[in-house]
Amino acid sequence: MDIPKIFNITESAHRIHDPFTPEKLATLGAALRLEPGIHVLDLGSGSGEMLCTWARDYGIIGTGIDMSQLFSDQAKRRAEELSVAGQVEFIHGDAAGYVAAEKVGVAACLGATWIGRGVVGTIELLAKSLRTGGIILIGEPYWLQLPPTEDVAKGCHAGSISDFLMLPELLASFGKLNYDVVEMVLADQNGWDRYEAAKWLTMRRWLEANPDDDFAKEVRAKLTSEPCRYAAYTREYLGWGVFALMAR
Repeated sequence: MDIPKIFNITESAHRIHDPFTPEKLATLGAALRLEPGIHVLDLGSGSGEMLCTWARDYGIIGTGIDMSQLFSDQAKRRAEELSVAGQVEFIHGDAAGYVAAEKVGVAACLGATWIGRGVVGTIELLAKSLRTGGIILIGEPYWLQLPPTEDVAKGCHAGSISDFLMLPELLASFGKLNYDVVEMVLADQNGWDRYEAAKWLTMRRWLEANPDDDFAKEVRAKLTSEPCRYAAYTREYLGWGVFALMAR
């Protein structure tokens, strides 16, 4: 079980696999008023930066599940680096359908709502692991401005304009599911730049080290096209944020 090879290549040097910076992760942890010993479940935990830094800074207990063997191994190494290996556990596996054996105080899915086939299904899944009065965290894109055409939406790697909402509509959608939005932290353009542009050097270094790999042609094509695509589409039209929800 693993994610597509292209992601293991392009994001192999990333600690955070979304447009958040370390500062934004710290801001989110502080905003949630995390208490020592609270259990945080992270579905699609990537390289474990959120759980590891929150364990170090706020004393949380964490469980992360991710399909990438590479990212799961990186998460375990990060836990060792930060001396929190006794506080966090990282499981290489499919987070779709995962329910914690014991209820948690925070259940999160940041940027991987495909796990529940969309926002609604992911919230329903996370709620199964959540204790009464706990907090759900959803990391999700939204439109900064509505794309004028479907082609522009596809340039943002969306299937169509209807895949995402404008921020007010996204916030309202949580209320329609009978959840209060109790906090939010939004990515900024610097965070998007760090997430996307960091891939380009990683791809270049990979191509230099693997010129004869069967995958080199695809990586070369992606490196050639991505800077302009990102600048023209994602950077202009797509926002991203983490939204903290509590059931009414």
